[in-house]
Amino acid sequence: MDRDFLIDLFADFGPVTIRRMFSGFGISADGTNFALALRAGLYFRADETTIPQFEAEGSQPFSYQTRTKTVTVNSYWQLPARLFDDSEELSDWARAALAAAQRAALRKRPKVRKAAKKVAKRAVVKKPPAKKKPATRRVGKAKRAHQSR
Repeated sequence: MDRDFLIDLFADFGPVTIRRMFSGFGISADGTNFALALRAGLYFRADETTIPQFEAEGSQPFSYQTRTKTVTVNSYWQLPARLFDDSEELSDWARAALAAAQRAALRKRPKVRKAAKKVAKRAVVKKPPAKKKPATRRVGKAKRAHQSR
């Protein structure tokens, strides 16, 4: 699948952003990624609300092979092949996938970065500035020996 094909495919859905990702493309709308177009096919975001729809069509969740095992990603499911010919129904599925992605984003807690945690700790433990002592000149042994002559 190339970029132009994906733009045509989602024309009835509305404007989408298509970005290079892994071995294919990530597809997003309104800043939310809801689909993956990879070599193996087109995968839509799914959750407990939409997974039964994918199962009824005989679709499978996204999976990939590592050296030691097969990893299954249950949050993305393969789009049924029949929808490539029906742009109206594909738009409905895309809207459902976008809604699932938005629901998942709401469930996620915002992550606090480690640097932000350190800054917050520093702000709490901040000490008042120390009073400066009057400057005294330090002299080394060699200079003292020379001055005493």
